[in-house]
Amino acid sequence: MTELINFILHIDQHLVTIVNNFGGWTYLILFLMVFIETGVVIFPFLPGDSLLFAASALAANTVYNLNIWVLFAIFLVAAVLGDTVNYEIGKHLGLAASNSSRFGRLINRDKLAQAEAFFNKHGGKTIAIARFMPLIRTFAPFVSGGSNMDYKKFIHYNFLGGFLWVTMCCVAGFFFGNQPFVKSHFSVVVLGIIAISLIPVLITAFRKKKPDATAE
Repeated sequence: MTELINFILHIDQHLVTIVNNFGGWTYLILFLMVFIETGVVIFPFLPGDSLLFAASALAANTVYNLNIWVLFAIFLVAAVLGDTVNYEIGKHLGLAASNSSRFGRLINRDKLAQAEAFFNKHGGKTIAIARFMPLIRTFAPFVSGGSNMDYKKFIHYNFLGGFLWVTMCCVAGFFFGNQPFVKSHFSVVVLGIIAISLIPVLITAFRKKKPDATAE
């Protein structure tokens, strides 16, 4: 866990190492990281927003030979394909089966419950909204598949959310990631990105508990 936290907080430095060591294979590595975060429901803790931001910042620097348009394309495909795979896992495994199966033991039950509550409140829009919410975005497609959400409706929100998420993160990283302050305080910026993206989760959790407090 310590290594993961270190990787996330200093993801810019680690990406430089990956680019220097793997060259063009960096695109495949980045694709897999984004795909696994959303496509495999037992790995919700992998970096998402900060990864896109940092990679796009490197693309703005010609030294690293990363093309921002190629990055945009692989991130979008990885995000949409990852959610689709997660949807299929939820559809075939089912929410009820996930509670008792060995696979279900690997799932974070609290985050799954939050995703279910969010899905029940917002419906199909959850797929697009959750894209901007760490952890929840990993479980939202799984819940939608387990709830037998119509695939045409799912893929619409899947693409919409993925497109908006990748666009915002890549644009922010490309144009602001190399600013002197950002480069000097990248760990702080990453924490800020995480904090901002967690606000919707905290608001949802607060509203869920508020009626209980009132009842008491």
